Amino acid sequence: MDESDLTAIPRLATKAMLKHDNVRNVELLLLPERVVLLNTSGAAILGLCDGSRTVQDVVAQLEQDFETADLAGDVMKFLEDACGRGWVVVT
Repeated sequence: MDESDLTAIPRLATKAMLKHDNVRNVELLLLPERVVLLNTSGAAILGLCDGSRTVQDVVAQLEQDFETADLAGDVMKFLEDACGRGWVVVT
């Protein structure tokens, strides 16, 4: 993903669903016949991929939530990987 991808709109793939496992207190990404254990930042990124926000909106929200800056590169790298794995669709 490059600078122009900041206007792209990511959303979870139709087959994917985020779920919080209360027993283990972890965030999971549920896919057909597969469960992915997410770290805090991965869960935060995917939680904002609802099809209504641009990548820039996701970055801005994460920078606010985590009180930090310069997350665009990390977020775009994560989303690129997530797209490649079929977790996220970007339009």
